[in-house]
Amino acid sequence: MNLSSSRGFVKLPLRLILIVPFVVQISTSVGLVGYLSFKNGQKAVNELADQVMNKTNSLVNQHLNSYLAIPHQINQMNADAVNTGLLDLQDFERAGKYFWKQMQLYKNLGYNGYALATGQGAGSGNYPGSQASTIDLFPRAVNGVSKVYSYATDAQGNRTKLLSTYDYNIFAQPWYVNTVKAGKPIWSGVNTWDGEVGYIAASAGYPIYDKNGKLVAVFGIDLLLSNISDFLRQIQINQNDNVFIIERNGLLVANSSNQKPYVIVNRQTKRLAATDSRDPLIQATAKYLQQQLGDLQQIQDQQQFTFDFKGDRQFVKVTPWRDQFGLDWLVVVTIPEANFMEQINANTRTTIALCLLTLVVASIVGIYTSGWITQPILQLSQASQEIANGKFNRLVEVKGISELEILAQSFNHMGRQLQESFTALETANQQLEKTNAELEQRVEVRTAELQATIAELHYTQAQMVQSEKMSALGQMVAGVAHEINNPVNFIHGNITYVEEYTQDLLHLVQLYQKYLPEPPLEIQEALVAIDFDFLEQDLTKILQSMQMGTNRICEIVLSLRNFSRLDEAEMKKVDIHEGIDSTLVILNNRLKAKPDRPEIQVIKEYGKLPLVECYAGQLNQVFMNILNNAIDALEERDRNHTLEEIQAQASTICISTAAQDRTVTISIKDNGPGITEAVRSKLFDPFFTTKPVGKGTGLGLAISYQIVTEKHGGKLSCYSQPGQGAEFLIELPILQASAYS
Repeated sequence: MNLSSSRGFVKLPLRLILIVPFVVQISTSVGLVGYLSFKNGQKAVNELADQVMNKTNSLVNQHLNSYLAIPHQINQMNADAVNTGLLDLQDFERAGKYFWKQMQLYKNLGYNGYALATGQGAGSGNYPGSQASTIDLFPRAVNGVSKVYSYATDAQGNRTKLLSTYDYNIFAQPWYVNTVKAGKPIWSGVNTWDGEVGYIAASAGYPIYDKNGKLVAVFGIDLLLSNISDFLRQIQINQNDNVFIIERNGLLVANSSNQKPYVIVNRQTKRLAATDSRDPLIQATAKYLQQQLGDLQQIQDQQQFTFDFKGDRQFVKVTPWRDQFGLDWLVVVTIPEANFMEQINANTRTTIALCLLTLVVASIVGIYTSGWITQPILQLSQASQEIANGKFNRLVEVKGISELEILAQSFNHMGRQLQESFTALETANQQLEKTNAELEQRVEVRTAELQATIAELHYTQAQMVQSEKMSALGQMVAGVAHEINNPVNFIHGNITYVEEYTQDLLHLVQLYQKYLPEPPLEIQEALVAIDFDFLEQDLTKILQSMQMGTNRICEIVLSLRNFSRLDEAEMKKVDIHEGIDSTLVILNNRLKAKPDRPEIQVIKEYGKLPLVECYAGQLNQVFMNILNNAIDALEERDRNHTLEEIQAQASTICISTAAQDRTVTISIKDNGPGITEAVRSKLFDPFFTTKPVGKGTGLGLAISYQIVTEKHGGKLSCYSQPGQGAEFLIELPILQASAYS
């Protein structure tokens, strides 16, 4: 063999040939793992920021929907009070106290009142910085200009002293003018209150018309918007986040910053545009949106942007929010990327450190392994040279099997080292993914807790309002019954004596006619003039009619007192039939015939029931809610039918009762349109209603269910199919559980 032919090639040490490819492979793997880790971190940040902004938007929308519905619900409740006669708009002093009581229940109201079409009215104010709510009366007006008398009040709502008087032009106020122009419940806009404290509020208007369509009055409520800013601050996950709400004209409504959305200059409250906000991030975000979008009126759908603020990347999401009463706002959520990058950067640094450590360890192992591999090969080469030189004994020793096994074991050892290195990298990557998953889980758990807390607060608030409303209604009904009862008893008790005295007088006249058949001419003319024979017959009938009328009034008064049950706040044994009959008497006006429909027939199939231990007043409330819903269902069914079609299908409500071993059942069934399964499954959920906005709060059946199940340990069920009416079945224990123990 000619060995000189290899002299033209570059000679490299075997150790270098073994080490360089090994180090290059490790470096490439480490770099690829670090790059993928960085990319995964960026993707996780974008996804997490989007999830946080979506959840924040959802919480804000839920709060706006519930918080801004309060004024319209109060206006609807006041309109119902006027229609039912519970609120007399001509009695300004009582009306002022009525609105004062509402201000104590709803602390977020700035003002609550009304104005008649003449300019007269009353209301109650809860101005920021004041010690207590005021009562404002303006009983006289000339061309819409009223003299307002503002009074301080004590803890019971009694007027204590006159605070101020001033002229107030009702017909020039936007809340009155805009509401009358719209002819329906609306938001008349966001207004300001001037003073040392100042505030901004949204005004909700509600017009009332008589049967002829003539304007009677306009209710107006100022809802303080500071609560929205407080809520936005509560849902902040990080102090660097920012959530603010603006109108389409760019003016701030609320924000999560500590800076208020308005300024007070010379005791005058001036609203700020978002671009003029004293919070640098809100100002920068608003200016960026203005540059990108120009006119905010063009935003119709949810949009998302990113921009740099002081060197930090910001995620921005803009979501339109509207309601049916005219509000059209934009909800803007801004989250810095730095909120999420701290943990991501820490994980990235850890990964890079592990990769570098792995590279150093792998390089050291490679050098050691290469020396371990080259040494046996060098010995084999020397042995080969010795064989070439004719030393066969040395060759046998070199070419022994033990040397080849050592070489294979060296490669296996190196393979195991590589496997351990990649395992360490994989473990680091898994730890990174686990950390990201734990972070997302904590965000979801916190968000779920916030949603559950808000839902519970909303339900508790609405339930307290409903309970207070029913308590006030019961007190008013009992008071009216008591006031009517005294004069009616006086009239009813004296009719008997009037009838006796009348009979005695008629008998006396008959005796005169018998023994003086020919009275003087003047008496004869008087008898003819008054038609004595007709008077004698008709007077008896009149007294009988008066007797029947007073009997009917006594029955109604008794029904009102039984329904209110103010003297039975504790659990007592009562007659269930008596409570049902009292409720039907109160609902008689809704049951009787009307011009557009015949009378709703009530069929009673009462069984023999023992006295039932219960809270009578609360149980009467359950009967009232269910019967009202039945009447609403029948009226809704007949709404689009002619009178002939309605008469062809009589409207009926069947009430049946029965007693079992330890329970009684009350069935209230109507022949209305029925209920679908989807609606029936949610029937007793709080705030669920199928009625139009303003006609129901969604609490009647939910509270009825709570009264029957929790208060009395009973059952309330609904059975219905579309087109086959609905049946509500109430099952109550005759005695409560404590009676059996």
